[in-house]
Amino acid sequence: MIHGFDALILGAGAAGLMCAAEAGKRGRRVALIERANRVGKKILVSGGGRCNFTNVHCQPGNFISTNPHFPKSALARYTPSDFIALVEKHHIPYHEKTLGQLFCDRSANDIAGMLEFECQSNGVKTFFNSRILEIQRTTEFVVRTEMAEFHAPVLVVATGGLSIPKIGATAFGYDLARQFGLKINQTRPALVPLVLASTERNHYCSLTGVSAEVVVSTDHRSFREKMLITHRGLSGPAILQISTYWNKGEPIRIDLAPGVNVTAAIRSEKARNIAVGQAALQRFLPKRFATRWLDLHSPSGWTDKELAELERQVHEWELTPTETEGYEKAEVTAGGVDTDELSSKTMESRKVAGLFFIGEVVDVTGHLGGHNFQWAWASGAVAGWSL
Repeated sequence: MIHGFDALILGAGAAGLMCAAEAGKRGRRVALIERANRVGKKILVSGGGRCNFTNVHCQPGNFISTNPHFPKSALARYTPSDFIALVEKHHIPYHEKTLGQLFCDRSANDIAGMLEFECQSNGVKTFFNSRILEIQRTTEFVVRTEMAEFHAPVLVVATGGLSIPKIGATAFGYDLARQFGLKINQTRPALVPLVLASTERNHYCSLTGVSAEVVVSTDHRSFREKMLITHRGLSGPAILQISTYWNKGEPIRIDLAPGVNVTAAIRSEKARNIAVGQAALQRFLPKRFATRWLDLHSPSGWTDKELAELERQVHEWELTPTETEGYEKAEVTAGGVDTDELSSKTMESRKVAGLFFIGEVVDVTGHLGGHNFQWAWASGAVAGWSL
């Protein structure tokens, strides 16, 4: 069976759904081609099932890209307020958590259902369980699946990255970009837990589940949020954030007591010993973690000079992770289609007319906390307005 449309969109995730809905509003005949049996699988598992759908403070500075200026245009043209207005139009209850993060009160199904409704009400045709066999470009784009053949002058690639393969992530979008001669910047897991060397695992990972507010830094960036000890290393928002900036072989530095002079309490005591030191750390860290950390970093004595070195170590605890937990645990994929290949205003390829790339497949990666969804909405919207 052969279908003719104005635009074909590959992938019914966040960016693809937004693009399809906006193009449909403009009267375009849109086919949304999805490999899975339902829309928005990544939407549904995000935010603990409540979908952290945007961040009220989202700015270009919340993104990493080979070209940091690239996201500015789309983010300025489709803002968090625009998406919030859509959520409110559909009477979806939501709440703000820390640092401007917005979550559904009920379930991520609300966001997926809203976008599916927007597509359906604007005439978008969705084709599920569609495994793509071949894509060609003659006078127009031709997409062949196991069940049908689709023709259109416009093709939008919204197939996502490599993160969370268990819900269907593949390299399809990158392979397609290469097929049409576009450059791909090296991909890597981002917003991902870090694995510690065996020595550190033996020291700390029996404390799995313990968390503390810290500042984690590389040479490039710092984040102040919660850190969580896992059975293989470190996770929690602070670690996920820094993982995007971490390169294998580099150390990370952890300030265990941000803005606090920990040893002041020890200096004020008549007796200075390990028990006094543990009591001082336990004011700022969970008891078991404070005890374990000080056992492993006990000063050789308790003089002012030795306390000064202990203070430094508390604020500059240095670890060198061995690796990340990989794409299986990564929330997003860093790298992707080189932004120099695309128009920042429309997301269209500069080399191939009518070919667009949006969302996670592009070399634009947001911080934790709703920024990656905002990039999906913004890049999808500006492409949809251009079809």
